[in-house]
Amino acid sequence: MNAPVQHESLWHRWVVKPVVAQLKQGTTPSKIAQAIAFGVAAGVFPLLGTTTVLGLALGVWLKLNQPVLQVFLQLVYPVQLATILLFMRAGESLFGAEHVPLSIPMMMERFFADPMQFLADFGMIGLYGVVVWLLLAPLLIALVYFISRPFVEKLHKHIRFPHHDT
Repeated sequence: MNAPVQHESLWHRWVVKPVVAQLKQGTTPSKIAQAIAFGVAAGVFPLLGTTTVLGLALGVWLKLNQPVLQVFLQLVYPVQLATILLFMRAGESLFGAEHVPLSIPMMMERFFADPMQFLADFGMIGLYGVVVWLLLAPLLIALVYFISRPFVEKLHKHIRFPHHDT
């Protein structure tokens, strides 16, 4: 008897399916969870336009699963937008720097108008944000890894592998 046709959710199509595909190709749940964790951490890096390259570099260096890493890196883009100014403000506080008026639209406008002047005006605050990210990233990676691993292991147990008895 055939089950009724169900429309798959975007979560299933864009997240679960790629993870299942990688598990079916032999990637371990632990390696998938590592890729998820580093993808999330790289995805919230506080410099716009740098996360894909950062994720690629981390993935190559650490031999992480690129498809999964990139999916989760892209998935957290709204979180990056929501936290970018928080990283920079925390950096100002950490370094005792003067408060610089910031907004994402203003910064993008200034960047595209004159990239070199943008770097002169905002380079240090960007660096402050990166330092805060560097301090928090290991905690974020560990947190996401330990949260995602049981879910990936559970998913792995429910996969039917061709030519296997498991």
